[in-house]
Amino acid sequence: MACFVYMLRCADGSLYTGSTTDLDRRLAAHQSGRGAKYTRSRLPVELVYREEASDWSAALRREAAIKHLSRAQKLELIAASSGVTI
Repeated sequence: MACFVYMLRCADGSLYTGSTTDLDRRLAAHQSGRGAKYTRSRLPVELVYREEASDWSAALRREAAIKHLSRAQKLELIAASSGVTI
């Protein structure tokens, strides 16, 4: 089973980090307002980062690690994954 850690950029510019086993379904839930409470009032959201994890436990650990990063570090992670320099 594939597990993913992802980051969304919300309409207000904030970043949301989560994990899932079905990224397309989860993104659709966020976009429709059925996702996390945090993103419901910050629509629309845009997927800006995703990373595959080896298992659910690894995904949750990575999600926690990303949530502890500063905003600047998160933006660097996003830029590095897209090949864009800040």
